[in-house]
Amino acid sequence: LAFQDLLDQVGVMGRFQIIQMAFLLLCNAMVFPHVILENFTALILGHRCWVHILDNDRVSDNVTGSLSQDTLLRISIPLDSNLKPEKCQHFIHPQWQLLHQNGTFSNMSEPDTGHCMDGWVYDRNSFLSTTVTEWDLVCESQSLNSVTKFVFMAGILMGEIICGHLFGRRLLMMWSLFQLAVRETCAALAPTFLVYCTLCLLAGMSTTTILTNTIHLIVEWTTPKYQATVTTVTLLSANIGQIILGSLAYGIRKWHALQLVVSITIFFLFIYSRWVSESARWLIINNKPKEGLQKHRKAARVKGMETSADTLTMEAVRSTMKEELKAAQIKRSLCDFFHTPNLCKWILCIVVCVSTATGLGIIGACGSLGAALVPLLMILEIILTGLAVYLLPETRNQPLPDSLQDIENEKQGDTSIKVTHF
Repeated sequence: LAFQDLLDQVGVMGRFQIIQMAFLLLCNAMVFPHVILENFTALILGHRCWVHILDNDRVSDNVTGSLSQDTLLRISIPLDSNLKPEKCQHFIHPQWQLLHQNGTFSNMSEPDTGHCMDGWVYDRNSFLSTTVTEWDLVCESQSLNSVTKFVFMAGILMGEIICGHLFGRRLLMMWSLFQLAVRETCAALAPTFLVYCTLCLLAGMSTTTILTNTIHLIVEWTTPKYQATVTTVTLLSANIGQIILGSLAYGIRKWHALQLVVSITIFFLFIYSRWVSESARWLIINNKPKEGLQKHRKAARVKGMETSADTLTMEAVRSTMKEELKAAQIKRSLCDFFHTPNLCKWILCIVVCVSTATGLGIIGACGSLGAALVPLLMILEIILTGLAVYLLPETRNQPLPDSLQDIENEKQGDTSIKVTHF
């Protein structure tokens, strides 16, 4: 609470906090779309095999005659179980006999089919191009489409570990903005899929660093009275970023252009990030009280509080933050967490909350699993009911009992009486 006393001297929520928070919220709104960008740039479009007789413009009309595209598709591509053209197979030779086939003949041999050796034709009604169409990540290579998402999430995890708090908030955020802008721009021009995956890994590291440090800078320049509000507004800015991305994707249907548009804007954020102030709290706690004092004076002058800026001295900072500065001199280890009863209590409370959230997630997953299993159980019910028929006397070739005496005799006597068939 000592640091909050210093914030009270320069103003609780004034022009300085509003200007800085507005820029950081803009950063949050522009950077968060990179987390979900591949939902649009890596969309799997409808596709089928490229067929010479159907897709080669050099094929003369003498070969195809007056046949329509649907007719040529029927003799070139087999149908799947849903009577839709197969996505990964085609007839090795055109099946002209299908044009005159009015019914199903059991004596007809199955036509030879093969994999798409000449490429694919994509349905470009929703998007003109994606990373899937760029490197043909379909059929046997469709699993590679998940590699980019895995690599990006791995980059987020690495960014949380590597880009900690040792170098401050502002410096890491500036470097990550520049890094994200360069790498995402290069990703739009990546010549190979391997290069693209590598850039996705580095972009994931930058994204999580920016999002984390923007929240830290906003909260650490705000008093506890407004911290809940600014945190909610920060999360709201991320949702606004999703709306912006969806609007851009609706108008820009080429993944290269969409990638460049959302990446070039990061360069402007990097240029203006030089005017963002470092967290005074972080500076003071990390044995840089003079720099922290300068940031406090800057905040007071921006708010027009010249008197407060002049009265803030190093002695005032040291006396106010006496315990914090003393604690900063002590090197802590992981074992020290267990020597503080209050901290252990908070850790236990957090563990309970995390366990509760995990349990709710498992319950939700089980509910979804139950909804998926209900149709299977209904089918299984029919099968089990059909198997129960084999337990009936008629099915076992035994006479039906007419009275209780017949049932008792059946238990004691010979049950090998056969039913007479007429």
